[in-house]
Amino acid sequence: MPASEPVRLGRKRALPSCPNPLFLKWLTELRDEAKEKGLKIQYTYQKAISSLNKYPLPLQNAKEAKILQNFGDGICKILDQKLQRYLKENGPDAPIHSLPEGAPRPGRQDNNSLAPSRKKNAAGDQGKDKGGQGGGGRKKKKREYVPQKRSGGYAVLLTLYRHSQIPGSKGYMFKMELQAEAQHICDKSFTVPDLGSKYTAWSSVSTLIQKSFVMKTHNPARYSLTEEGLALAERLECVEQGTKDGPEGDREEARSEGEGDAEEEDGGPGLVDLTASDDDEEEKEGDRIHPTERLTCVALPRSDVDGMGLSENPQNSHATSRKPNAPRLLPGTYEIILCVDFIETTGGSSHCKQDLVKELQRNGVTFDVRKLNVGDFLWVAREKVAPVPGQLRAPTGRELVLDYIIERKRMDDLCGSIIDGRFREQKFRLKRCGLRKPCYLVEECGSAASHLSLPETTLQQAIVNTQVVDGFFVKRVQDVRESVAYLTVMTRYLTKLYQNCTLICRSRELEGDGGSDEEESGTPSCSLISFAEFNYGAIKNKCQTVREVFARQLMQVSGLSGDKAAAILEHYSTPHR
Repeated sequence: MPASEPVRLGRKRALPSCPNPLFLKWLTELRDEAKEKGLKIQYTYQKAISSLNKYPLPLQNAKEAKILQNFGDGICKILDQKLQRYLKENGPDAPIHSLPEGAPRPGRQDNNSLAPSRKKNAAGDQGKDKGGQGGGGRKKKKREYVPQKRSGGYAVLLTLYRHSQIPGSKGYMFKMELQAEAQHICDKSFTVPDLGSKYTAWSSVSTLIQKSFVMKTHNPARYSLTEEGLALAERLECVEQGTKDGPEGDREEARSEGEGDAEEEDGGPGLVDLTASDDDEEEKEGDRIHPTERLTCVALPRSDVDGMGLSENPQNSHATSRKPNAPRLLPGTYEIILCVDFIETTGGSSHCKQDLVKELQRNGVTFDVRKLNVGDFLWVAREKVAPVPGQLRAPTGRELVLDYIIERKRMDDLCGSIIDGRFREQKFRLKRCGLRKPCYLVEECGSAASHLSLPETTLQQAIVNTQVVDGFFVKRVQDVRESVAYLTVMTRYLTKLYQNCTLICRSRELEGDGGSDEEESGTPSCSLISFAEFNYGAIKNKCQTVREVFARQLMQVSGLSGDKAAAILEHYSTPHR
């Protein structure tokens, strides 16, 4: 056998000293400080230290360090501030390339590695598994993922859990609906990234899906909790409520899991402190959420104020049960705003659309022009939110849609919609929009109908059928000014009607009966759906199920109304059955 090569004995070559010991010292201090606080940025500082140790040239300032790997604007800015403070204290001629006293040497372990390193722990665990000689320490238990309080993942889990507790819940939420519901319990925005970042609070949903806490299905996407996500959300909800329903073992286990997860999950969200505190109670009171109360929502009753079914007596109202932690708007914390579809203010050669805006402004009506997927006018209760100092835009307040929606029809438009079939489809969509009191506003009745394609008697019969057969309230006016006058009166009356009501958000799928604790105490309440859910549910060309397509096909048969199609669907949900 050939002889093995002789072992070369000799002295190891000494490592060259770092030419930038001052920067090295500051980076080491930043890394150690971040490590003590359990921040993930400690690993970024360690990478910057490694890059600085390998750089053989002296640096005059931190800006020159941008050419090094892992040196970003943030680290360079911190080093420049420390350098300016150092020169101010020691004079402008103070040396910056000599090693200060007490500074750790570049070749020492505390400069070049993090102790204990996760790689070393992993290697030690492998050694224990293979030979049982890994050092005698017990194997470290892997920590469970728990999202940080008021983070994106925390808000998504709680919102999906609370939605799943609603009686008759559909079991999933759409993206826009989920973002709107979760925003008030999250500190970051779900739609707008922070300055200098490309990530929003919604980015944490991918982590929840990856860890099998949230399930994403269908197109458009539907989000729901898995069994693991439901268990985690129950624990978070238990702590959020400040109750003692959960076992002490679970609380202690969650507390122990929250102590060292920063070492286990690199780059993931931080941990939530599962111990209750006075600050948490104040935050929950600030959100105006009253989860321990039984919330039952009472809609506005029916009377006759110009035919729209308005009343100031809440005793005979239609009630809807709501989830026990539903957000609410208390009296005085919101304002009633008229929403106008942008189609009513733009386009076309007629000056009538411009007259509409001018008349509303002249009457002093607070209105907002936006895209409405169904209807031309409706009213929302918008939460009053104070502007935040230092922010360009004020935070967006929650919006709940009042149960009144108006479809405006000129006689020529009514004639055209009857001919091309839009009139029947619009009535069907208004019935399904989730608002209980739809109304048709018909303009130019009388002599204007004599010059249209259809006889005046046909148009009058269509208006009567809309009121008698379909159950819509129909308001007849002569011109734009009368229409604006009607909208003005309605806006002022609704403002007065809702001024003492507590508005509670509900899902458009929930319809039921029940009493109201607040009504018994003398404070009327009202259940309304959010504007985001209303507008999303009214999209005309969104993805449809086979059942919905089958219903549309049935309605194309002459004489088959929407009610008859619904009756058929009860027995035959799809064409296959």
